[in-house]
Formats: sequence, C-alpha cells, structure tokens
Amino acid sequence: MTTTKDFSSFNKVVELDLKEEIKQSGSIQSFKKGETLIREGQFLKTLPIVLSGSIRVFQTNEDREILLYYVLPQETCIMSLAACLFNNESTSSAVTEEDTEILFVPSSFVQIWQKKYASWNEYIMKAYRNRYDELLDSFNNVVFKKIDQRVLTYLNEYATTHNTQNIPLSHQALAYELGTTRVVISRILKNHETQGKIILHRGYIELRK
Repeated sequence: MTTTKDFSSFNKVVELDLKEEIKQSGSIQSFKKGETLIREGQFLKTLPIVLSGSIRVFQTNEDREILLYYVLPQETCIMSLAACLFNNESTSSAVTEEDTEILFVPSSFVQIWQKKYASWNEYIMKAYRNRYDELLDSFNNVVFKKIDQRVLTYLNEYATTHNTQNIPLSHQALAYELGTTRVVISRILKNHETQGKIILHRGYIELRK
C-alpha cells in the first residue's frame, strides 16, 4: 500500500470549497490486487471512493462468498456508506480486484457535506439508487434464473465490467461467487463449452463473442 496526494481524478463534485475540503481531510492510497480493504464486522472511520481499478464487495455465509457488486472508478461502496452514516459494523467485505487507487473520506464529513454541498449530496443519492437497482437485478437473477443462466450472466457482466473476454477465475472461485459448488460449476462450464459459448483454459475462461 502506498499513499499519494493527487485528488484531481475525482470529478464527481463541482464546488471549489468542497474540493479543498476533500484535499485537506481526505487521503489517497494505492493497493495491489487481492488486498483486503474491509472485513465483515469492522467499524469504518472512512468512506472509500475508487479512483482507478476496482473492488469486489461480498458477504460470507457458511464458508461461501456471495458476490454483492463491484465498485468501479468514481464509485463508492454503499455498504461502507451505511456503516459510516450509522456507525454500524460493516456487513460485507471488500477486496481489490486489480491494482486500485482509493480516496478515503473521513466518515464524520459524509453527512456534513450532504447538507452543505449539492454535488456531494447528489453523488451519495445516486450511489444508493444505482446500487439498489444493481442489487435488485442480482436478487432477480438468483431467484428466477437457473444456475446455468446465472453462470453465463456472471461471465458476461464480468467481461463488460473489466473490458475483457478472458475471465481469470478458477472453477472454485466462480462457485464462491455464485454460492454453489465447484462440481456444479465445472459441469455447467463444460456444457457451455460444448455449446460453443466459452472456451476453457488453464487458469481462465474465455467468453466467445
């Protein structure tokens, strides 16, 4: 982890006074791929905003990881936001998906800036709305789609999010993401490969166009 002071890449606020306050109170840190940022049960003193890279947010249930969403550049984590606003323990964990740069804002400023600056309030409200829609889609995906459809949906969403057709996930990792077993995932992936939808490689899955 390294620390920098270049705040110019966060472009979601417009007020000059707010930009100055962010510079004075915030901090920017860089993390390598696979670093844990937040653990379930942790109290948060800062709100993370991704400047570059991406974060995977998930919950753990009976040794299985349940993917909630990804946090991409210019976005924040609403689970962290809720923990900051209400001074509660985090109900999710967060890990960097790639080398990632993050702006950390002290939790004590989040509500103050909502009342004080229109662009910050809009940023926070949009974060809630966008993530709510995404979580609703995920819920519908789990409830109404069969597991083979969920696998393809996940692979397509990963490809779009990360701008790549090669998904660097093992069968076990994909099973964790979808809350099932490696045996089930391996069988489904083999069926999708037979149908010409994917190509299985050692260490990654190629999504065919």
